[in-house]
Amino acid sequence: MPCEGCMERDNVSTGATMEFLLLGFSELLRLRVLLLLVFLIVHVVTLAGNMMIFMAVVMEPSRPPMLFFLCQLSAIEFCYTLVIVPKALLSLAAVDGSTISFLGCAAQMHLFVALGGAECFLLAAMSYDRCVAICQPLRYAAVMSEGLCLRLALLCGLGAFAAALGLTVAVFRLPFCQSRRIDHFFCDVPAVLHLACTRSYAAELPLLAACVLLLLLPFLLILASYAGIAGALFRITSSVGRGKAFSTCVSHLAITLLHYGCATFIYIRPKSSYSPARDKLVSLVYTNITPLMYPLIYSLRNKEIRGILRKMLRRKKIAQVN
Repeated sequence: MPCEGCMERDNVSTGATMEFLLLGFSELLRLRVLLLLVFLIVHVVTLAGNMMIFMAVVMEPSRPPMLFFLCQLSAIEFCYTLVIVPKALLSLAAVDGSTISFLGCAAQMHLFVALGGAECFLLAAMSYDRCVAICQPLRYAAVMSEGLCLRLALLCGLGAFAAALGLTVAVFRLPFCQSRRIDHFFCDVPAVLHLACTRSYAAELPLLAACVLLLLLPFLLILASYAGIAGALFRITSSVGRGKAFSTCVSHLAITLLHYGCATFIYIRPKSSYSPARDKLVSLVYTNITPLMYPLIYSLRNKEIRGILRKMLRRKKIAQVN
C-alpha cells in the first residue's frame, strides 16, 4: 500500500534529482566551531597514526601474519575515516547542515558498511591467528602461510563488499517520505531507515541479515578462537608462561570490544528504539575516537610494531643527517 507523503520513486531519475540534508550537529550552534576544531585535529591524528603503522609494516621486509593483518586493519581504518569524517566536518562548517545526493548517500552507506564489515571479518582472522599461535606454536608458520593470509584478507574484503551492497540496495529501494532531513552527520543505516515511509518490519530484515553476516558470524568465530585459546592457557602450568601467552591477545581483545560494543548498540535493535541524539553520540565514538585508539593500542602493546617504528625513525634521522 503506498504511504502518504512518500516521494514519487522513479528509479531512472531519482539518483540525479533527489538530495538529502545531513543536519549533523545543527542543534549545537554555540559549540560548532569547537567541535569543528576537535574533529579536525582528531581526523588528522587518526589518518597520520594509521598511515604511519601502514607504512611501517609495508617497509618491513619480513612480516609475520599478525603484522600483515594489522597493516590491512590500518588501511581499512584510514579509508573508513575518509568516508565519514570529511562530510561531518562540512556539516559542522555549514550552519544549516550539508546536502548529499541520493547516489552520494548510497555510496557513503555502502562504503561505510563494507569497511566496517571487513573490519569484523578481519578481527575474526586475527583471533584465528592468535589461536594458532598459542594452541599450535610449533605448526604456526606452516598453518599461517602467506597464501592463507592473502586468501583470508581477500575473503574479508569481498564478503563484506557483497553483504554491504545487498543492504544498501535494499535500503534505497524503500519509499522515502517528503522530509529528507537526516538527523545525523553521515548516511548511517538506522538514520536513513527512519525516513522510510513504511511501518512494516520487513524494511528491517535486510539490516538484520547484514547484522547476522557482518556482526554475529565474525563474533561467533572470535568466540570459538578464544575458547580454544582459553583451553590452551589452562593447560599451561606456569603462570608466567600463561601471562605471556595471554598478553599477545590483549590488543586484539581491546579493539574487538571497542568495535563490537558500539556496533551492537547501534544496529542490533528494533527501529522503534531509534534515538537521533543518542545514535549521533555513539557514532561519534566509533567513527572518530575508535579509529584513533587502534594505532595507539597497537603501538603501545605490540613489541614488533614499536621496534619497526623505532627503526623507521632511526632511518629518517640518518637520512636527515646525510
